[in-house]
Amino acid sequence: MSLRVAVQMDPMESINIDGDSSFALMLSAQARGHELWHYDVGTVAYEQGRLTAHAAPVSVQAVKGNHFTMGNRRIVDLATDLDVILMRQDPPFDLGYITAALLLDRLKGTTLVANDPREVVNAPEKMFVLDYAQFMPPTLIAREMDDVRRFQERHGSVVVKPLHGNGGKAIFKIDESGTNLSALMEIFNQTWPEPHMVQPFLPDVAKGDKRIVLVDGEFTGAINRKPGEGEFRSNLAQGGYAEAASLTAREEEICAAMGPELKRRGLVFVGIDVIGGEWLTEINVTSPTGIVAIDKFNGTDTAAKIWDALEARHAAM
Repeated sequence: MSLRVAVQMDPMESINIDGDSSFALMLSAQARGHELWHYDVGTVAYEQGRLTAHAAPVSVQAVKGNHFTMGNRRIVDLATDLDVILMRQDPPFDLGYITAALLLDRLKGTTLVANDPREVVNAPEKMFVLDYAQFMPPTLIAREMDDVRRFQERHGSVVVKPLHGNGGKAIFKIDESGTNLSALMEIFNQTWPEPHMVQPFLPDVAKGDKRIVLVDGEFTGAINRKPGEGEFRSNLAQGGYAEAASLTAREEEICAAMGPELKRRGLVFVGIDVIGGEWLTEINVTSPTGIVAIDKFNGTDTAAKIWDALEARHAAM
């Protein structure tokens, strides 16, 4: 059955087709005969119970510099003109992101939105992970300097990062002496109103920061990301590189612990991050990435598995 699919995402011109998970999902949908639309979250409007967006029909192809063809934009009713919406705009997870998710939540029962927008609001990456603290390294969430200093003195070298950051940006390592910790906290407190996340620096990051993808709660693939030269951050966007990976026994335990809850929440496409095969650090639900690299190394088709899950959920509505 052909579905009318809209992708709420960043401009098509800006994406890197070699690694973009949203583009991979669009290619897969098109190959199944689904009708594709594209719109920017900034065009979403609500009026008297009706939710609309300025959307355009789009076709895609894996050709650099010529990867899409787009028709004229028109106002589309998100409840009656579409069957599935992929909420794929990039974070940050801020009030704009939350507002868009809460608006899309009003489509429940008419249009399938993935990931479930209400659950995306309920599960920001570095907060939802606290539900699985037994798998995490020691963690402090605070903005008071005295609290951070005590934590650093107990654990030595620490990593400080924004609570709602993404893509490995603004992550700082402080050495055992605590030099510059107070200056860094001043900058963080001036930049972000929320508290910040502080964790011990894990030397095992040299072994890799594994991105593990779960589809409807089931493990589907993983890649191991390692820091590039002169870096401690392993995010591919920050110069890291990827290698093929399988799961450790600890990682299998982590997936088994959270899989049923992810499925119950309607979090169809989720990427979790595990350092050194042991330490869970994030549960990515807003706009997870990594499936292109995973499929390249493993010869799999994760986008197809995601569409299998979405089609089954739509048929059950």
